[in-house]
Amino acid sequence: MSGLFITLEGPEGAGKSTNREYLAELLMQAGIEVVLTREPGGTPLAERIRELLLAPDSEVMAVDTELLLMFAARAQHLAGVIRPALARGAVVLCDRFTDATYAYQGGGRGVAYERIAILEQFVQGDLRPDLTLVFDLPVEVGLARAAARGKLDRFEQEQQSFFEAVRQTYLARAAQAPERYRVLDAAQPLSQVQADLAALCPTLLGRVRG
Repeated sequence: MSGLFITLEGPEGAGKSTNREYLAELLMQAGIEVVLTREPGGTPLAERIRELLLAPDSEVMAVDTELLLMFAARAQHLAGVIRPALARGAVVLCDRFTDATYAYQGGGRGVAYERIAILEQFVQGDLRPDLTLVFDLPVEVGLARAAARGKLDRFEQEQQSFFEAVRQTYLARAAQAPERYRVLDAAQPLSQVQADLAALCPTLLGRVRG
């Protein structure tokens, strides 16, 4: 694979989607092919799984069901979008990936990380992101931003303690592998967050053109 796989992670209200668009524009201005995608989702079938995962329902979804649906959507996404894009040399910017599974199903739901790792290897093989941008901010700030957007999805309705565990899992993973992760202060004004992203671009372009 000759492309570059960049994932954007963080809790609700962290600004991942807005900043993904901004980073994509910077890269495209330099003549790079960029593929924008997201998880869960990214293909028609995976988007239907996303609907199941996010929609509030009277039936409580079992934790194992949630975990397996996440990886089912991911398998389809990898086959239909991510691997083909990387094979032709594109930069893939993905709003969430497997780090979100460790954070939400692992940290938030309490699934053993070892179980997630087994599924990660089964579905992805050796494929891992080249770079993961973690947009970090206090939980209460993120939840207030999410609430301001309108109706909350099934995850956004969780308690604050759930999101504290999600945040700490992200930060712990970033601390364990600083060569892959960059933690960005998403509580800053958007202009400053985007200035931080712009500062990363020369390095990213160098890796693409390597």
